[in-house]
Amino acid sequence: METRGLGPVPESERTGRARTLFPTWAGANLTVLLLTMGAGLIVLGGLNFWQVLAVAIAGPVISFGLVGLVSIAGKEGGAPGMALSRAAFGRRGDLLPGALIWIARWGRETVNAVTGTYAVLAVLNLLFGIVSNNTLIMVTLVAFVGISFLVSGLGVRALRACSTWSTYLFGCFSVLALIHLIGSTAWDDALSRPAGPTAMAVVGVGALVGGGISWVPAGPDFARCLPRTASGAAVVGATVGGAGIVCLPLVLMGAVMAVAAPGLAVTDDPVSFIGALLPDWLSVTYLLMALAGMVMINAMSLYSGGFTAQTPGFTVPRAWAVGVNAVISLFLGVLLMMTAAGFMGSFVSFLMLLAVTFSAWIGVFGVDQLRGRTYDPAALLDTMPSSAYWYTGGFAVSAVTAWATGLVAGLLFTGVEWFSGPFADGWIGRHGLGWTATIVVSATLYALLPRPAERGRGGGPRSDASLHF
Repeated sequence: METRGLGPVPESERTGRARTLFPTWAGANLTVLLLTMGAGLIVLGGLNFWQVLAVAIAGPVISFGLVGLVSIAGKEGGAPGMALSRAAFGRRGDLLPGALIWIARWGRETVNAVTGTYAVLAVLNLLFGIVSNNTLIMVTLVAFVGISFLVSGLGVRALRACSTWSTYLFGCFSVLALIHLIGSTAWDDALSRPAGPTAMAVVGVGALVGGGISWVPAGPDFARCLPRTASGAAVVGATVGGAGIVCLPLVLMGAVMAVAAPGLAVTDDPVSFIGALLPDWLSVTYLLMALAGMVMINAMSLYSGGFTAQTPGFTVPRAWAVGVNAVISLFLGVLLMMTAAGFMGSFVSFLMLLAVTFSAWIGVFGVDQLRGRTYDPAALLDTMPSSAYWYTGGFAVSAVTAWATGLVAGLLFTGVEWFSGPFADGWIGRHGLGWTATIVVSATLYALLPRPAERGRGGGPRSDASLHF
């Protein structure tokens, strides 16, 4: 069991390789919701097959390109993302984006848990004809979250091993499902569809990016065991490659399925719907493998969320912090499954808001990286005013100002089911690009504002040379 929390991993223990990130980020995308999103691009967006192909390529390249770039900070500082964030925002200032990101993680973990529960219920119905009821939903949800907690509680080595095997298994059965679809699809209909509006293609890219961007602050969590000598290009390549090798075929499969079954784009229970489109022998095994993948996604999110929960400075073991996130996701999962009127609509709306929430942090943290940030391992854990990252009353005023301004700007241009900003009807809002406005505003403002001076142990100015390991 991994026992280290926010503390940086010593250089002597960093023996990982960049290629280990490939199955990690492949495992982070093993969800049947990508099939549903592919169907939505065809049915709701009116796109054709080739436009969906372009969207399926652009989405993971943009979002997981950002994940990979921020992951480089993990190998440089050896600490989780929200601990490294203290260097940019200040010890107290980091609590603001940290709290919001923590809350946003609850939503991601809840969606993961609900999707996994749907998968279990679908398999039970296919194998034994068991009809879902409230009691069964509760038991299944508890079991799913419990298994996710077990894997994430064990730590990064367990996550890597499980990610690798789940990726192999899910990939094999995805190939079988794809072969079946190739033989049963009316390709004349699939390939002869007229092109849809470019605006909807941009919205589709935004939806895919929204899911990937939520992993950006978690990137350093999985790269902190890499030596500082690891290639940054290899880190980015393994991250984008792992995500793309899963996202691309799943989104395309969903688009192909939607030609014969357009209901896939709007179903409240996407998992059982997908199972009905495949022969029984394949649907059961495929859903079981999909279930393993969704356990991995939830476990990874819980693992990273545990670090975020420790960011305020609570002196609790990492596994306990993970447990807090598990309980919250369980509670919210019950509410979503019992009350949600339309799962897919709620899911897409959640992704759009999630992208804005994380993008404000990305803009500031990314510029801080580009400025040549180095990390002091002792200062990252120092919660006292003597810390080099205390700045002004614990706040890096320029970073907090840029983050808050970018967040507000992004929300002004965002429109979803439950919220609509005053500029959501403009070009940016109609194309689902509120998250881009957020990154541009927060990054530009932080780049223009002066960088706060770090302090030494005695409270005086700190030279850049003393910041290196």
